[in-house]
Amino acid sequence: MTTTLAVVGKGGTGKTTFAALTCKYLLETGRRPILAIDADPSSNLNLALGMSLGQTVGQIREETKQQVSAGSFQTGISKPEWFDYKVNECLVEGQGVDLLAMGRPEGATCYCAANNMLRTCIDRLGNEYGWVVIDNEAGMEHISRQTTRDVDYLFIISDPTHRALSAAEHIVNLVKELGTRIGVSYLVINNVRGELSETLIQRAAALGVPLLGTLPHDPAVSQCDLVGRPLVELDDSSAIYPAVKTLLRKALGETN
Repeated sequence: MTTTLAVVGKGGTGKTTFAALTCKYLLETGRRPILAIDADPSSNLNLALGMSLGQTVGQIREETKQQVSAGSFQTGISKPEWFDYKVNECLVEGQGVDLLAMGRPEGATCYCAANNMLRTCIDRLGNEYGWVVIDNEAGMEHISRQTTRDVDYLFIISDPTHRALSAAEHIVNLVKELGTRIGVSYLVINNVRGELSETLIQRAAALGVPLLGTLPHDPAVSQCDLVGRPLVELDDSSAIYPAVKTLLRKALGETN
C-alpha cells in the first residue's frame, strides 16, 4: 500500500525544503522506497535532494503531442505504452528515493488525452513505492488536472505573513472545489522568528485547517542554497530539521 504526501504553498515559503526534509526523514525511519515527484515548474527539488535532473514529463508530453500532430509517431506501439515507457525514462534513481520531475505545464492546445495517460502512468509507477512525496506549486496544476495520485497527507506551507496565508486560503478553497480525495490537511508556518503574532494566529485559525506547527528561521537553509549544498545534508544540529521531524511524527501519529 502506498502512502502519498503532498506539499504545496506559495513560492518562497519553503515547500521544497519541507518536501526534501520529509524524504530525508522517511529514509531515516526505514520508510522506503520513496518516489519524489517534483510537480513545481521551477524543478529544483533535485537540488534539495542532491540528485541530477533528467528529462521532464512535460517535455515528453510535448514531444509526443508534436509527433502525433506531425504524423510521425512511432508505429508498432500504442500511445499509452509509449508514454509509459518514456515516463520511466524520466525517472532518476537514487539511494532509497527516486525522482520524477513533471516540468512546465502545457501550452494552449488540448492535452486531455495526454493528461489521462500521464495519470495512469504515475498511478502505476507510484504503486511500486511505499511512499510518494509530491512537491507541488501553489496553483496545484497537477492536482487540479487530476494528474497526480490521491493524497493521504496534504501539507500547506506558509510563511508568517498575511500574504502567504492568503495564498494558503486559496489552496484550501481550491481543494474543496476540486473534490480531490485528501485524507488530512495541515497548515505549517515556516521561517518563524520568535512567536507568532496574535493576528497571524487568528488568521491561520480562520482557514479551517489544523495548524500542525511552526518551523524556525534557519540561516543554514539559505547557506545551503548559496553554496549549492543539498538540503538533505542538514542534520539535527540545524534548527529546521529537528522541527520538521517533530511535525512529521505528529502528523503520522507517531508517539516517539
